[in-house]
Amino acid sequence: MLKPGEAAPDFSLPDADMKMVELSDFKGKQNVVLYFYPKDNTSGCTLEAIDFSDMEEDFAALDTVVLGVSKDDCASHASFRDKHGLAVQLLADIDGEICEDYGVWQEKETEGIKNMGIVRSTFIIDKKGIIRHALYGVNAKSHAVKVLQLAKEMN
Repeated sequence: MLKPGEAAPDFSLPDADMKMVELSDFKGKQNVVLYFYPKDNTSGCTLEAIDFSDMEEDFAALDTVVLGVSKDDCASHASFRDKHGLAVQLLADIDGEICEDYGVWQEKETEGIKNMGIVRSTFIIDKKGIIRHALYGVNAKSHAVKVLQLAKEMN
């Protein structure tokens, strides 16, 4: 698992419109909130994405962009974005490589059954590409508000 003070692993992933997004695109320009979520159109993931979208201007005022990552494909992300009017950019990590790099692909247990899956996690990365906050196993409810507060404290 990654820790504050470490360099954030770089990535190049397609967004919902199949445009490639790289972490290095933001270096020296913007802080990045990189949040990993299990699945498009599920209740917790929808709540979290809407909350982050509703606060887009608050994050922008802090020179911070919010990027969501799951293993869903670009078409699923586009449908999810359009259905809920999401403002955050959603990135497709179909092969799970970035989920592995960030340590969010973990064994989870649901109703006694163990499966591999994305542990809801958020990383706040500064303009130098350094992880300032690494939050694993977060709760979707009011998470965006907590992340906004952490981003404010960074500036």
